[in-house]
Amino acid sequence: MSRRGDRWKDDPHVLYQATIMKLSIITAVRNAENAIAATLRSVREQRGVSIEHIVIDGASTDRTLDVVRTEGQHVAVVRSERDLGIYDAFNKGLALSTGDIIAFLNAGDSYASTGVALAVQERFSGSSVDAVLGDTLIVSADERRRVLRSISSRRFAPWQMAYGFMPAHPSMFLRREVYDRVGVFDIDYRQAGDYEFCLRAFCEHKIQFAHVPEVVVHMPTGGVTNSGWKSVMVNTREMRRACKANGVSTNLVKLMLRLPIKSLGMAFK
Repeated sequence: MSRRGDRWKDDPHVLYQATIMKLSIITAVRNAENAIAATLRSVREQRGVSIEHIVIDGASTDRTLDVVRTEGQHVAVVRSERDLGIYDAFNKGLALSTGDIIAFLNAGDSYASTGVALAVQERFSGSSVDAVLGDTLIVSADERRRVLRSISSRRFAPWQMAYGFMPAHPSMFLRREVYDRVGVFDIDYRQAGDYEFCLRAFCEHKIQFAHVPEVVVHMPTGGVTNSGWKSVMVNTREMRRACKANGVSTNLVKLMLRLPIKSLGMAFK
């Protein structure tokens, strides 16, 4: 990635290409004063692409907004108010966005290099794909250099969603037109709203996608869908409900298979 990310400095044609499309990056956050700075910096340091960074804050009661003011001089829009959950925040960000390409990067997540946005831009340029999928590294929240697991979308296929697999949401970039066709996130879901959206996008609307064979996001452990067995079961039941709502045949056994497969590092390999 670093070599590709450096190309914009020396190739004026690549720099010109990067200015013809705008990338909107939406960050949802609440009470993450110790995590949001890394996310803001990783977006600010992207090179060679026009970026609109939108921060949707769920009425934080800690110093999150102070950090955004300090580290987020590049941020185009900050909205802070109570919401109905993370998918409501996502939808607010979508409504405010004006970019040609949309991505989500939540508080704590960060791009793997300064060339991520440009690599994605180049993959969209001159093609008709609706989505570009990258790879994600799950890292230790305490020691971010320590990699715990990788998520590769290299062999992703829509049928895998019946087994609970989907591309990692932070490393998924979609054209704006996809949301016009597929719709926005269903806020009735607490944890699996991104999964339900992907069912509509990949299985019902059969959007065309391509893979960038590089790590694009570092995601620290934790988060609402990674906080114990109670959370796992809530997520699994919501996945089953999402499949039923979208006409995808599955069952709890199929969906639970994702856990040992992920633990063995086999997913999407």
